[in-house]
Amino acid sequence: MNTMNTMNTMNTSAEPQRSPWLIDPKINARRLWLALALMAALFTLGACSTARLAYNQAPNLLYWWLDGYMDFNATQSDQARQDIDAFLAWHRSTELPAYALQLQQWQTLAIQDITPAQACAQFDAARSAVQRASERGLEPLTRLALRLTPEQRAHLQRHQTKSNESFEKDFVRGSPEQRLRQRLDKAVDRYEMLYGRLSPAQRELLQTSLQQSLWDAQRTQQERLRRQTDLRQTLQAIQSIAGVGETNGAGNGNGPVDAAALDASRSYLARVMNSPTPGYSAYSQTQMQHGCTQFAALHNSTTPEQRGNAVRVLKGYEDDLRALVARR
Repeated sequence: MNTMNTMNTMNTSAEPQRSPWLIDPKINARRLWLALALMAALFTLGACSTARLAYNQAPNLLYWWLDGYMDFNATQSDQARQDIDAFLAWHRSTELPAYALQLQQWQTLAIQDITPAQACAQFDAARSAVQRASERGLEPLTRLALRLTPEQRAHLQRHQTKSNESFEKDFVRGSPEQRLRQRLDKAVDRYEMLYGRLSPAQRELLQTSLQQSLWDAQRTQQERLRRQTDLRQTLQAIQSIAGVGETNGAGNGNGPVDAAALDASRSYLARVMNSPTPGYSAYSQTQMQHGCTQFAALHNSTTPEQRGNAVRVLKGYEDDLRALVARR
C-alpha cells in the first residue's frame, strides 16, 4: 500500500492518474520534471514497510527515472544530482511533516462513514501538495530544459510515444467488457491495499460505479497528446527565449534562470493543471466528483475489520514519515 494509491482509490472512475510534468498514463496525466518525479517515484513504491527505504533511496531513484526520459550527459548529470539533493532536503523538512499530519487525519476518518464532499476535500489536500512540489521544481527544471540538446528532445518524444502505446494497450483496445474488467481489476487492487480483501458485494459496487462513469479513454488520450505536444513546444520556447544554440544545448550554466524562460515553464504547468481544451476542465471535474462518490460509497460499505486494516496501514506510513523527518 502507498500514500498516493490511498488517494487514487478516489479516482478509479476517472482517467488513470499521474503527476503534472510526466504526461504518462494514469489519472489526469501529469509529470516529467524533478518535483513531480519525486511524487511519482516515492508514491508508486510498494508496501508501507518499505517507505523509509524508498525515501532514503530517492536521490538515485529520481536520478535514474529522469535520466530515462532525458539521457543526461556528464554536465547535466552533475547538476541534476545537485538539484535532486536540494529538492529532497526541502521536501523532507517542509512537506513530510504535513504529510504525516494528513495521514493522522485519515486515520480518524477511516473509522467512520464519510461523505463524497469529505473525500474530495482530502484529495484536494493531496493535490495541493503536488502543486507545491511542482512549483518548487520549476527553476531547476527550467535550467535543465535550457541544457537539453535536439537529440535529447527527440529521446523524450520517443519515450512519449512508448507511453502512448502503453496507454492505448491498457485502456483503448479490446472490447468494452475487457476494458471494464481491466479498470475493475486495478480499482480492486488499490482498495485492497488499504482495506484488505474486498467482498463480492463490494466488488459489485465498484463494477456498477465504473459502468456509470463517463470516463472516455479516447478523450483522455487526446488530452495526453495535447500535453505532450505542449511540453515539446515549451522546451523549444524556453531555449529560444534564452538564445540557446540548437547544436550544443549548453544553456545558461548554473546561474539564475531567465525570468521569461521561468514564466514559460510556469505557464505550461498551469495548462497541465487546467487544460485549455474547451470542456476538458468540466469533464475532469465531473470525473473527480464521481470518484469521490465512489470512494465514499465503498468506504461506507467496509466492515470494522477492514477499517481497522486501513488505520494500521495509514499509521504505518505516518510512523515512517515521522521517522524520516526526525533523521534530517
